[in-house]
Amino acid sequence: MHVRPPAVAGMFYPGDPRTLTATVDHLLKASRSPLSEPPKALIVPHAGYIYSGSTAAAAYAPLAQWAATIKRVVLLGPTHRVGIEGIALPEADAFQTPLGTLHIDTEAAASLADLPQIMASDRVHALEHSLEVHLPFLQRVLGDFTLVPLAVGHATPEAVAQVLDRLWGGPETLIVVSSDLSHFLPYTTAQQVDANTCRHILQLDTHIRPEQACGAFPINGLLLAARQRGLTPSLLAHCNSGDTAGDKDRVVGYAAFAFQEAPHV
Repeated sequence: MHVRPPAVAGMFYPGDPRTLTATVDHLLKASRSPLSEPPKALIVPHAGYIYSGSTAAAAYAPLAQWAATIKRVVLLGPTHRVGIEGIALPEADAFQTPLGTLHIDTEAAASLADLPQIMASDRVHALEHSLEVHLPFLQRVLGDFTLVPLAVGHATPEAVAQVLDRLWGGPETLIVVSSDLSHFLPYTTAQQVDANTCRHILQLDTHIRPEQACGAFPINGLLLAARQRGLTPSLLAHCNSGDTAGDKDRVVGYAAFAFQEAPHV
């Protein structure tokens, strides 16, 4: 089996399995996110846990009540290390974290092979943290599930939404988009910029720019899909690194959102 090993264990999150488990469980237990209905999709930040872990936990903690239902996670994040046109699947069969191995849904990945925006590249995924940092949270909350990891480079909202449409599935499939918000602005400026970005996300505005959110390209695709399918967005939590473990001179913004389908009647 071809396994993609962890690239940022010991940097963005603890590399020791026991310490990692304790860290994630503490963040999840401290979360007070009110979600009474299962989300179809989430937007979750991907910084080091000391910075954005509490915001990420607000999205992940409620999933525990639907762990028996969610069996596949479609995870999309931006490419920080390797610039690409389009969307990259890994060539690997599984992703590994200090908490164990997650198998890739190879059937779902194969269903995308004919799309022109899709490529397969281990190089794109090898050092990318935007997907990896979510996996320990998902492992602790969901337990057993398969993964569809998608590293999104320059791609139109339509190109991303087309991929999501192929993978949409039913309640067994959760979509997670990985993104932080503004980068390296002064604290007060970041608060204003991020509040504006959050408003546009809640309005399903598909014109989010990379300077507003590093995951703008997958976010815009999700927002288009959400608009097409009648999903309702909600803001679960937001802060910036000046609120958690950083100084207030140059901060990074974080927010967690949930997108819910209309209840079936």
